[in-house]
Amino acid sequence: MIRNPIPVKFLLLALLAAATLIVSAGCAKKDAPADGQPVAEGDVTLVIGAYSVVKDAFAELLPEFQKHWEQKTGQRVTFQESYEASGTQARAIAGGFEADVAVLAMEGDLNKISDAGLLTHDWRENDNGGMITRSIVVLGTRSGNPLGIQDWSDLARDGVKVLYPNPKTSGGAQWDINAIYGAGLKRSEAETGEKSAEYAKSFLKAVHRNVESLDKSGRASMAAFEYGVGDVIVTYENELLARIKKGVSYDIVIPKDTILIENPAAVVDRNADRHGTREVAEAFVSYLHSEEAQRLFVRHGFRPSNEAVAEESKESFTTPEGLFDIEYLGGWSEVRQLLYSKKGVWYQVLADL
Repeated sequence: MIRNPIPVKFLLLALLAAATLIVSAGCAKKDAPADGQPVAEGDVTLVIGAYSVVKDAFAELLPEFQKHWEQKTGQRVTFQESYEASGTQARAIAGGFEADVAVLAMEGDLNKISDAGLLTHDWRENDNGGMITRSIVVLGTRSGNPLGIQDWSDLARDGVKVLYPNPKTSGGAQWDINAIYGAGLKRSEAETGEKSAEYAKSFLKAVHRNVESLDKSGRASMAAFEYGVGDVIVTYENELLARIKKGVSYDIVIPKDTILIENPAAVVDRNADRHGTREVAEAFVSYLHSEEAQRLFVRHGFRPSNEAVAEESKESFTTPEGLFDIEYLGGWSEVRQLLYSKKGVWYQVLADL
C-alpha cells in the first residue's frame, strides 16, 4: 500500500528548519563561552580607540600587524579604527565605546578608563612602563622662522599669534600646557633656587594671552596652522617631523626647557573579554613595543620607548638642555588637580584674561 507522499511545501519547510538549526548550532558553537568568555574563531575584528596624532603611523602599522598575526596563527585580523582627541576618546571608551585597545596621549586618559572599571590589569607592567612612544613639546614656525622665535618667552611678545589645542578635549594640549608651566618653574628655579608656582602661572598666562584659537585636538590644531592660522604652533615634535617629511616647509624650535611626552597603550580588559579578542588584543599591544613597530614609529617622527631602537636612532633627535618629565610637576595625579581641576591654574588663567 502506497502512503500519500509528503507535500513538497512541507518538505521544503522541514529542510529550511533543519538548516536553520544547523546554522544556529554553528553560531552557538562559535560564540560559546570558554571560562566565562566568548571565543573568537576564524577572522577576528579588533576595535582600536586611539588619539588622533597616531593615525598616520597606524595606517602603515596595522597592515604590518595583520601580516604578522596571520603568519603566526593563520587567523586574519581586521580593524575598526576610531581616532579622536585623546580626552574625547578616553571619555567615549569610559562611556561605552567598546574599544578592545586604547592608544592615548597620556597616562591620565588611561586612568579615566581604569576608573570606569574597564581596565583590570596594571597596564604599566607592560614593556617600557606601558608607553609605546615618546616625543617632546616643541615650537613650529613658518619656513625661515620669520619672527625669530627662539624660546617660550618669544610666544608672549606683542603681535605673535600662537596655536595649541583645548586641554578639555586634547591630551596634546595638556602636554603643551604642562611644558609651558614647567618651563616657568624651571626659570624661577634657575633665578631663585626654588620653584615658584606663582611665577609659572604668570608665565603660562603671558603665553596664553597670545593664543589665536583652541582646537579640539592636536591634529586639528596642526590643520589650522597649515591653513595659515597663527605664527607659531605648540605641538608634538613628531607632528612637525612627519609634516616636514611629507614636504611641508616648517622650522622646528626646541625650547631650552620642555617636557618629555610619553604615550601609553593598553588592552581594555572588559571589552576584549566580552568580544573574545583578548589574545589578539594583547598580541597587538605587545607588537607596538616590538623593535619592528618602534622603528616604524621613528619613521613617523616619534621617539621610541624601546631602548635598543632609541640607541640606534639617537642621532635623529636632539635632547634639550632642560628636558623634564611629568614627575617634575609631581606626576599626573598632582597635575590634574593643580592645573586642570575646576579651581586649577589653567582655569585661573582663563578667568584672569
